[in-house]
Amino acid sequence: MHSPHRNTTICACFQNMAPKIISPLLLSFFFLLLEFTCHASDIPKLTTGDNGTDHTPIFPDHETDFPKCAPLTPPLISIPVFPQDIPPLQFAQNIEHIECEWFLFGAFGFGLDAVEPELALGGPPPVGVRKANLDEVIRKVIAEFGYQEVGHLRALKQTVGGITRPLIDLSPKNFARLVDEAFGYNLDPPFDPYANTLNYLIGSYCIPYLGLLGYVGTNQNLNGLVTKRLLAGLLTVESEQDGIIRGYLFLNLTMPVPPYNITVAEFTDRISYMRNKLAMCGIKDEGLFVPRTLGAEQKLNTNVVSADKNSLGYARTPQELLRILYETGNEHIPGGFLPQGGNGEIARRLLGDI
Repeated sequence: MHSPHRNTTICACFQNMAPKIISPLLLSFFFLLLEFTCHASDIPKLTTGDNGTDHTPIFPDHETDFPKCAPLTPPLISIPVFPQDIPPLQFAQNIEHIECEWFLFGAFGFGLDAVEPELALGGPPPVGVRKANLDEVIRKVIAEFGYQEVGHLRALKQTVGGITRPLIDLSPKNFARLVDEAFGYNLDPPFDPYANTLNYLIGSYCIPYLGLLGYVGTNQNLNGLVTKRLLAGLLTVESEQDGIIRGYLFLNLTMPVPPYNITVAEFTDRISYMRNKLAMCGIKDEGLFVPRTLGAEQKLNTNVVSADKNSLGYARTPQELLRILYETGNEHIPGGFLPQGGNGEIARRLLGDI
């Protein structure tokens, strides 16, 4: 039987050893995790009911009516959706489709077509994507992300109309090409984002952050009551997803990524540098370890959250995003994650189709 006294002894031992076996950079994270472990025996355990079923959460359903909720302050503008709100939010669906397929396949080995196929609007299935070799904890996180992206697509399409799912390339070959470009030479063996949990989260580092930058950039162009509320909700969850991914990678900041002997920090730095180079609009993408001039209040080198000098989120235009997603540095030349280009009025006009 598990003994809480044994936990205490182990924790005391590690608290004495920790400064000797772990870098100062991760020391605070180490003690945070250790504190949780040391008191784990005090946490009440979930018990099954009399019928042997799993514990039922105490939270009510999303649709539960609470008649005493205070109404929101009446908006200054009550028009739900302005015509000019539609193109940027339809453009955003390109990235949401990429995220949806990436996360669903990574966790389950199937994508949108197996969950809510009508949201694809007849678009082609993604190529090269597959189930990742994830540990069970991260698999659950990625599964949640995947289903969240289904909800994002549904909300966007119901509000502003949908675009056909574009052809999406999530193959190991595409990721290997992207990483090779970031480092300036070919890694041997080629980087495979599906090989293990760490590789998959490095691959994930390449995706949700672009979506949230796009939403920050879109914010100034929206005027509708419903579209502004939609964007706020999307931006919140995209930011949380990116924060979780960066947080996990930060905990492994100095770990070499097998078999390359290149640290997680350098992977993030190289990928961010490449995206800034492709976008051609200054620094809007930062790795997990930065010069102090880019750190919070210019006082830190650590960089769990990428943000500007006032710790506000960066913004990108559709043109910048396409230069990165196409991996060509040119919004008029498709490739990369979208080999046939993005869909919707903005992307097709930039390709000369409209």
